[in-house]
Amino acid sequence: MLKLVVCMKQVPMVSELPWDARTGTLKRELADGMMNPACRHALAAALHLKHRFGADITAVTMGPPAAREILHEAVAMGADRGVHLSDPRMAGADTFVTSFTLARAIRHVCPDFDLVLCGSHTTDSETAQVGPQLAEELDVPGAAGVEHLEIEGTILRVRREADDFLETLEMDLPGLVTVTTRQYPPRYVSFSGLEDAFGDVEILTLGCEALGLDPAVVGMKASPTRILNVYSPVAQKENVVLKGSPKKVVDELFDRFGDRIGGAMGKDLKPHDHPSESEWTDDE
Repeated sequence: MLKLVVCMKQVPMVSELPWDARTGTLKRELADGMMNPACRHALAAALHLKHRFGADITAVTMGPPAAREILHEAVAMGADRGVHLSDPRMAGADTFVTSFTLARAIRHVCPDFDLVLCGSHTTDSETAQVGPQLAEELDVPGAAGVEHLEIEGTILRVRREADDFLETLEMDLPGLVTVTTRQYPPRYVSFSGLEDAFGDVEILTLGCEALGLDPAVVGMKASPTRILNVYSPVAQKENVVLKGSPKKVVDELFDRFGDRIGGAMGKDLKPHDHPSESEWTDDE
């Protein structure tokens, strides 16, 4: 039977994220939380493997007490247990320290795992860094942006999109993948799943002491990343309407924006380097 670990994250359920300008971190206690969408697809991929090959699934998350909710949801969807890394001293960790802490937890609760699945990115940061960093911490091969998985014995075959190409890669297990939202639609939660999730469910809470971690190597103080500023981008676009005959419109277009058009085309356009008036037809 396969042993799968799904790493997931609770993210704020708001479009305007409540940032703490002083620390450069999210004020997660001020927003309702939800399971990160890509993590939901990663869990669905794990459930697909469980259905085909048989598997034991451990869902892992790191976050404040409220993050425990997504572990109950994961169990309701079909995970076998949840592991909650929750310790005030772990708060504010960047991706580097988060992956280090997750790796320590995975080695503690499931040292003989076959495959770790993560969401390809999270909606609250969009860094897509934790999955690849976690593969390095666990010292296993990894593939990011995966949209399809197949297992043959101890070989994992994945398909992913990279630079507008589809790649098919193979790796030996154990390994790690990050899953996109293209495939593996999340399952609906059944009534029996809800009963399992809030009944006698196995959810283990671990802190620094349980993992044998020195508080000095976790959380914000141990994180090398420093956020200098957080702001919302403001679109500054001006709509321009050109009127007149086709030739007049094209002449004005190239007079005003010829440099930009040429730059986009990778071509040095000369003035009026466009169709002459005789080349225009009524249909155009």
